[in-house]
Amino acid sequence: MNPKNLIRPLVRELHPYVYGEQPKIKGLIKLNTNENPYSPSPKVLAAIKKATDARLRLYPSPTAQALREKLARLHGCHADNIIVGNGSDELLALAVRAFVEPGPKSKVQSPKSLVQYLTPSYSLYPVLADIHGAAKNAVPLKSDFSLPTIEELKRGKKWNFNAALTLVTTPNAPSGRGYKTSELEKVCRAQKGIVILDEAYVDFAKENALKLALKYPHVMVARTFSKAYSLCFQRVGYFVGNAELISALHKIRDSYNVNGLGQIAAEATLDDLDYYRANFWKIIFTREKLSGELTKLGFRVFTSETNFILVQPPKFSAKDWQQKLRAKKILVRWFPFPEVKKYLRITIGTQAEANQLVNVAEEILKF
Repeated sequence: MNPKNLIRPLVRELHPYVYGEQPKIKGLIKLNTNENPYSPSPKVLAAIKKATDARLRLYPSPTAQALREKLARLHGCHADNIIVGNGSDELLALAVRAFVEPGPKSKVQSPKSLVQYLTPSYSLYPVLADIHGAAKNAVPLKSDFSLPTIEELKRGKKWNFNAALTLVTTPNAPSGRGYKTSELEKVCRAQKGIVILDEAYVDFAKENALKLALKYPHVMVARTFSKAYSLCFQRVGYFVGNAELISALHKIRDSYNVNGLGQIAAEATLDDLDYYRANFWKIIFTREKLSGELTKLGFRVFTSETNFILVQPPKFSAKDWQQKLRAKKILVRWFPFPEVKKYLRITIGTQAEANQLVNVAEEILKF
């Protein structure tokens, strides 16, 4: 018996999400996965250590109730408007399962089976659609990675205003481009299906669109404690939205989907926001300084409202630059997708790491 024949055809054909490289060599400067270079708050670390006691034998709160209540106070809504997940990625997967009908492959797809997103954006979106057996509708951003206007979307005739689920990364990844809330609101108002505004990097941006999730019953905002709050290791994310939609997600999530230490860490984070806001400004300062220094070296640097920058390097291809930097123990991200294969995405690390990147880039350009 061939074990391959026991696997569903849909699963056999899947192309999994490609993760950023994880270091296997000591001493690498890791600027490829958009992690925060600064440690969690000392108060958060203390709360985690304090919780490593007999509680570890017990199940955590199945709904992360205490964390939801704290988030509700922060955002001016009710706990029923919030669901917490094992990172926002879990909640994105739940949203596809809850709001999109699986559909057979055909030239004409029902909007009820359609996952729609702008491209380039988070490369997990098409993977989630494929896992569910849903149809995909990838609509290009403009050449400068800005949002098309509603009129441009109508003229292009590819955008589907009836799509079951529309995903918008804001600020955008991998470009770093920020979007105005007024622009996003026009998209939300035009859509008949559910819209998720994925705000993983919003703490580094000029605006956020949380109010749209509390204003429109078909809009949700995704947030995470990973990027800005230094908790990648704990995997905690959340959605804010209409209580009816949130309730639907609760119905299909795992029973204890968020570990107890993660819940405690996230709660403690919300009690020490001043610490994190100071880190946001350090990252933004380093981002702007690094952007200017790379520009002087001949890099084309796109304006960013995230904790990373997208650059087009000079002299060599982006893929070659990735390898040359790796040889100097600096990891950056290169994507083999047509829209972005001539660019590198560089995470904003500490100022010392940024200085080292610039020094190495200067060395590479000499040869």
